[in-house]
Formats: sequence, C-alpha cells, structure tokens
Amino acid sequence: MDIMRNDGDDLLSELLKPLRLTGVFDSRWHVRAPWAIEGDAERSCAVLHYVVEGDCWISGTDQPAQQLLAGDLAVFPTGAAHCLSDHPERQGVPLKAVLPERQPGTSGEISIGGEGPETRLLCAGLHYDSSAATGLYRALPWVLVLDRPQVDREPLLRDTLRLLASPDRPAGPGDRLITLRAFEMALVLALRPLLRDFAENPAVLPVLRHPGISRAMVMIATRFAEPWTIDSLAREVGMSRSAFTAAFRELVGEAPARHLTGRRMQEAARLLCETSLPQSAVPQRVGYQSAVGFHLAFRKWFGKTPGEYRSHPTGVA
Repeated sequence: MDIMRNDGDDLLSELLKPLRLTGVFDSRWHVRAPWAIEGDAERSCAVLHYVVEGDCWISGTDQPAQQLLAGDLAVFPTGAAHCLSDHPERQGVPLKAVLPERQPGTSGEISIGGEGPETRLLCAGLHYDSSAATGLYRALPWVLVLDRPQVDREPLLRDTLRLLASPDRPAGPGDRLITLRAFEMALVLALRPLLRDFAENPAVLPVLRHPGISRAMVMIATRFAEPWTIDSLAREVGMSRSAFTAAFRELVGEAPARHLTGRRMQEAARLLCETSLPQSAVPQRVGYQSAVGFHLAFRKWFGKTPGEYRSHPTGVA
C-alpha cells in the first residue's frame, strides 16, 4: 500500500510539473436570477469558476448538477462543456452570445439576469500547452470542486482568487504576464489538494488503483530517456505484454507506446524552447539513439521539424 501511495504521489507531482498556461481570458460576472449560460467544450483550455458572492449550479451532459456556494471553486481541467445557472433545470443561452470575443490576454464583464438574488463570479479560460497534458491529466474528472473550507485551507490560493476577482485589481506594466502567472499558480494550487485526495483514495482515478500501470506511468514520466520497449516496461511492472498493453490502454486512454512518445516529445519541446541545448543533443536526452528517428517522430507529433519548432513553438499535440 505504501509503495502504491508513493507511486501515486510521484505520478501526481509529474502531472502538475509541466502545466504551463499560454494565455488567459478572465471575466467577472454579475448575474441575477433567473439566469443560465451554457459553455461549449474548450480545446486545450481549463475553465475556472470562483463564486465571490451568492450561489449557482453547474451541470453537464449526463452529469449530476452540483451547487456552488460563496467561496467555492470549480475547475474543469479539460474544458468540458457545462452550464452555469441559478437553478439546475434552467435553459441556458450560449456563452458566445454573451461574450462573443474571448481572446487570451483580455478580460470581460457579464451583467445579465432578472430581478432575483445576485451572484458574483470570477470565471476564466486557462489556455495551456496541450503537449504538456499527459494521459493522466486528460483522464481527470470533468469537474473538480473545492468548497470554501478547502479553499480557506490553501491561503495562497484563496488570496490569489480574491485579488483576481477584485474589480479594481492592480493594473500597470506587465499586467498581462502577471495575470497569466497568477492564474497558472491558482490552477496548480487548486489541483494540488484535489490530486492529493486522489492519491489517498485511488478509486477516484482508476489508474492509481492499478499498481502496475501506476508504476509504469511514473517510469515513463521520470525515466523516459531510457531505451524502453513495451516488453521491458511490462517486465518491470511484473505483467505480461498483452495484459500490460490492454490494462494501460483501458486506464490511461492510449497505448503505452504513444504515451511514452508523448512524454519524450513533451521534454523535447521543453528543451528546444526553454534551454540553449544544441538541437543535435536533444534526441539522446529524450531517449532516441537515432537523430533521424527523432526528427521523424517529432515532425509527426508536432507537424514541424525541431528547428522550426524552436523558432516558432506551438502547443499542438
């Protein structure tokens, strides 16, 4: 049990480490009942809703409605389509009809509804580099909720959210970058206690419940430069190749070979963009003995060569 918990902690640490936001659109909502807004699914974008005052309901396709009270925080890690409303049965209007322009790096205001009780919200679309989104991240539940006591137990998260929600938050030189990093910190701070709960209750994320697959994902996350094959990964976790491949695909949502390639490409992209390491040294650093093999794999994954990516990075997965 201790081994599985350590593996889970390591895996969740690796999940959080590469998260990098590339842009944020945030908005402050002043809404009065009756009201309801429906948002479409967002690609490579987490969505955050923080209730400043009042209450609201969140609901999604085939998902039970949940009520949020003042001080609660909801995070949609993969931008799942959902509805926000004053009542779970309320028919919503599309978000794009209320906020047609939601460009990263800008802010907006929403004031809609009737004459009923008022709710104030901080909402944000957090665009991230999709190449850094691991299979485990994509397997997170459609929504993660921290209630007010949980938020209060994370003072830095609570104070950051309150500052971001303030209508007169400080503005000045570098404000866009500061806002981006503040939301990035808020996302990581919000995910951390929730993922800690997952590690202590592996049933929430099936991949953490399977010691072999969980251990394999830790090895791929931390030892991706080693010359792994599917056979050697399976042997390392004490499983047959067929059982390992089937369980990995079922729990992670992709084949182990693709997951390994994704982790290597993620690190290659980081080295190209964030370091001055010579391009010729990158293949070996990420587990490729052949520069040609690395070049072909990189181009297939990102749609451009390593040199092109270094000059013009992108978040295409």
